[in-house]
Amino acid sequence: MDSALSDVMVLDLSRVLAGPYASMMLGDMGARVIKVEQPGLGDDTRRWGPPFTENGESAYFFCANRNKESITLDLKSSRGRAVLLELAAKADVVIENFRAGTAAKLGIDFASLGKVNPRLVYCSITGYGQTGPYKDHPGYDTAIQALGGIMSITGPSGADGTPYKVGVAIADITTGLHAAIAILGALHHARATGEGQQIDIALFDVQLSWLANVATAYFVSGQAPGRYGNGHASIVPYQAFATTDGWLMLAVGNDRQFRNLAAALEKAEWADDPRYAANPARVAHREELVPLLEEIFGQKSTETWLALLHEANVPCNPVNDIPAALAHPQALARQMVQTVEHPVTGAITQLGPVPKLSLTPAAITSPPPLLGEQTEAVLSNLLDYTKGDIEELRRIGAI
Repeated sequence: MDSALSDVMVLDLSRVLAGPYASMMLGDMGARVIKVEQPGLGDDTRRWGPPFTENGESAYFFCANRNKESITLDLKSSRGRAVLLELAAKADVVIENFRAGTAAKLGIDFASLGKVNPRLVYCSITGYGQTGPYKDHPGYDTAIQALGGIMSITGPSGADGTPYKVGVAIADITTGLHAAIAILGALHHARATGEGQQIDIALFDVQLSWLANVATAYFVSGQAPGRYGNGHASIVPYQAFATTDGWLMLAVGNDRQFRNLAAALEKAEWADDPRYAANPARVAHREELVPLLEEIFGQKSTETWLALLHEANVPCNPVNDIPAALAHPQALARQMVQTVEHPVTGAITQLGPVPKLSLTPAAITSPPPLLGEQTEAVLSNLLDYTKGDIEELRRIGAI
């Protein structure tokens, strides 16, 4: 095996971001991912823009659809569903994000596909899950962020003001991560037992899981968490400070690091001051300590502070914009920015795969596909359809 999942075949019936992101992760690790799209339209994100390339390809679609083959099937037609059943019989994984109950109405739910492939891992991704009073509601990232509480603790400090969402569709992306992990667990079980199973992943559940220490703080204290802006409810100093030419993010996670910080700022006496020596005391005296730090950091440039604090082993970084983050030497060294050839647009730049596996490395092996680019190849090579069979399917609109 030259990739970790080279013996895994995935049928990706999902669209937009959470499901496609999960299948892309599996594709990065070598799985064969066949993306099933609606004829003539395809994934919604093919039309999400600007920006578009000069050839009309959507940048949004590019972000979650590399390492896939695109076929078009009309799943509302009997012939289209018949083709899908044939593909499901050969697949290891199906990923779908229809609203709860839609797959069953189409006859392509877990119960239906499990009849042709008992070892199938079937991952259903919805906004609110397959159960509960919200199961029939459409789920979109920002609506999930609102309901799940994260917007109440994101943004400038204080109780009043406009709520803020996270700057990317983080509910979708982290749902994709949870889905990929669950799929790998279910695959392990299926390979050991021959038993497939359905995975029920909800964006709402995932968003609640982000609350982590904020939720447990509420469980312990009984107090609704508030906003701390760029600060932290339980750690001080752990926030952004203005410099003469920008911003510095400081992340002092323990008392040893605070001692190092105090020495670097020529305030060594702070390390023995009972108001600041231990983190609980620093949190209690936040209103005294933070203004002192703000005054000091405002006297030098970001680069000057970075040099001083890195030398002192104090965790900190500049607050980069997106171009600076993508051009950072660490991003380049980690191959997080890669170029791949696209059949229409030419070279396109993509974020690279995150996991670095020593024996079976994740890799970008193919660009995001054109709509239906591999339909004929998949039907002829995988299902032994003749050219006449494919032409007939196309004539009746099944593909």
